[in-house]
Amino acid sequence: MIPFLDLKTQYQSIKEEVDPAVIQIMESTQFVLGAEVKAFEEEFAAYTGADFGVAVNSGTSALHLALLAAGVGPGDEVITVPFTFVATAAAICYIGAKPVFVDVDDQSYTMDVTQIEAAITDKTKAILPVHIYGQAADMDPIMEIAKKHGLIVVEDAAQAHGAHYKGRPIGSIGDLGCFSFYPGKNLGAYGEGGIVVTNNPDYAQKIRILRDWGQERKYHHELLGYNYRMDGFQGAVLRVKLRHLEDWTEGRRANAAYYDELLTGYGIQPPPVIPERRHVYHIYAIRTKQRERLQEALQKQEIHTGIHYPIPVHLQQGYLHLGYKAGDFPCSEMVANEVLSLPMFAELTREQIEIVAKAVNDNFHD
Repeated sequence: MIPFLDLKTQYQSIKEEVDPAVIQIMESTQFVLGAEVKAFEEEFAAYTGADFGVAVNSGTSALHLALLAAGVGPGDEVITVPFTFVATAAAICYIGAKPVFVDVDDQSYTMDVTQIEAAITDKTKAILPVHIYGQAADMDPIMEIAKKHGLIVVEDAAQAHGAHYKGRPIGSIGDLGCFSFYPGKNLGAYGEGGIVVTNNPDYAQKIRILRDWGQERKYHHELLGYNYRMDGFQGAVLRVKLRHLEDWTEGRRANAAYYDELLTGYGIQPPPVIPERRHVYHIYAIRTKQRERLQEALQKQEIHTGIHYPIPVHLQQGYLHLGYKAGDFPCSEMVANEVLSLPMFAELTREQIEIVAKAVNDNFHD
């Protein structure tokens, strides 16, 4: 059996570092926020090239508070993409704003920058690009358009820890960057977690207040806030894992390159490699018009796969009120019908990759 993800093997590789870190939290009793979370905020912000990091309890919370800190609210519009996990659009809706979708491009599956300006109205307040699968969106045109129209840019970097765009770390290019530490992410907590990074001290301070019931001092609630604090265990675990992230990233990139080399079956499209963008392969998604057949064949050989994501947000039942319909975003819909995620993690062996690649190729060589 080849798993889609193997967190047990990863844990065993860092057990001697993680276990003492967790025990230290129990001994210190700093279970919510605390010194480990604060240290992780500083270290992760530095890793992304940002001045400030504010840790929260999930990537969704990070998006929610980033938008609030940027002043987005009821009646505003936020331009984003429908080919993403639903949290991207949900966070916009939470604050009473409206997601306005533009399609993705056929290569990176990120925001098609040629469609942005046509979507801007007098209600547009922000652009929210998604760095999908570990691939960076085309940030220079996005930032230029935002500057031209006076818009905020919030990066959804939930899947892009360590990704780069033209040598710059993702997350610190826009006004705010939001990351998830869900366990399966490239940098995953042992539970839920997230962070907002920014170079703006006012945004950082507002998010710190909002995540902790709107209080800067205990029982002095200046704002309507939320219980979005990161717990101490996650801060301690993430500090340990951050020290290994670059090695794990290079492992993923090497595994992706080996997949690229071996996948030769007709009708299979590996993830495109785009110049000047460091892909960190949170997901290794191939494309094929015979996805269901291939997935069933792999399952019979005990090769686990996934689909990220089978239904674009604009066609999800909970978002039909936005008024979109099938055919509005043809590239997103096509990609959603064709992508299949193969096993991808740093500890994946060359032998396992060879087994997966052979199974994929054989399915198209019948």
